[in-house]
Amino acid sequence: MNNIWQKLKKENEPFFVLAPMEDVTDTVFRQMVIKLSPPDLMVTEFVNADGYCSPGREAVGRRLRYTKKEQPLIAQIWGLNPVNYRQMAKDLVGMGFAGIDINMGCPVKDVVKKGACSAMILNHELAALVISETRAGILDAGGDIPLSVKTRIGYNEPDVTSWIGFLLKQNLDAITVHGRTRKQMSKVPADWQEIARAVKLRDKLSPQTVIVGNGDVMSRAQGESLAKMSGVDGVMVGRGIFHDPFIFSKTAKKADLKLMLKYLKQHIELHQKTWGGEKFEPLKKFIKMYISGFAGSSEIRAKLFAAKSHVDLIKMIDNIV
Repeated sequence: MNNIWQKLKKENEPFFVLAPMEDVTDTVFRQMVIKLSPPDLMVTEFVNADGYCSPGREAVGRRLRYTKKEQPLIAQIWGLNPVNYRQMAKDLVGMGFAGIDINMGCPVKDVVKKGACSAMILNHELAALVISETRAGILDAGGDIPLSVKTRIGYNEPDVTSWIGFLLKQNLDAITVHGRTRKQMSKVPADWQEIARAVKLRDKLSPQTVIVGNGDVMSRAQGESLAKMSGVDGVMVGRGIFHDPFIFSKTAKKADLKLMLKYLKQHIELHQKTWGGEKFEPLKKFIKMYISGFAGSSEIRAKLFAAKSHVDLIKMIDNIV
């Protein structure tokens, strides 16, 4: 098997992964992350398998757009119908992704009410069927890419022994463990002690399964420290990249305002080239990632947030520079 998870494993240091984030980790953002400080692996936004296998396929499938420079890239999928997971997995193999990841961790209320994502923590039967059907889809396509799951430490309470123990028996290539329960959402600090418990359980039940830890990692040094404490093979970073766009760099990087404005402009230009006039308002969430920690940052951001179009925003940046 062409197993990217095993290739990334290192003896004395963790590998780093960019987390899948809704309306964030599209092809444009991933290309900019590579330019700033590339991680070892990236994951797409989560893509609904049921929507993909419906008349809305074209709109849903746009989330899977990527360039060769973004490889290795994992496609993350979610949904309810195991048959759709199988069909989508077949297509994903043909699209050239380095692996498929199943979202069993999203805690959003509307998603959970349907029985998807973190709701599967309480429905092992459905979770097992989804995993087996996704794997069957990979085999149907003659693929040899790995299958993984991203999840949480429990639903209402930490339940590593039962839930992670169950996943470890599903012959998965990797499991990413977010150190909070579904109930906790993001309201409490991530519990890396529970992630460490998952690693110990892995060592007993399925030594070949790669474990990635996730939750509240705000610097590479912190990620390395948490990996050493917990024993995880890799560290996944989500919101931390908004605090430090160079978070994946092994050497300390500090850019001045002029350079960060240059990167922001490149981000906007690439966004416009990729999506045309669409998705402009969501683009503004990235402004703070580039313009933060400098004298007058708040005032600059306030001006930029007032922009009404890509062209407007670019003109404002040119006037600042």
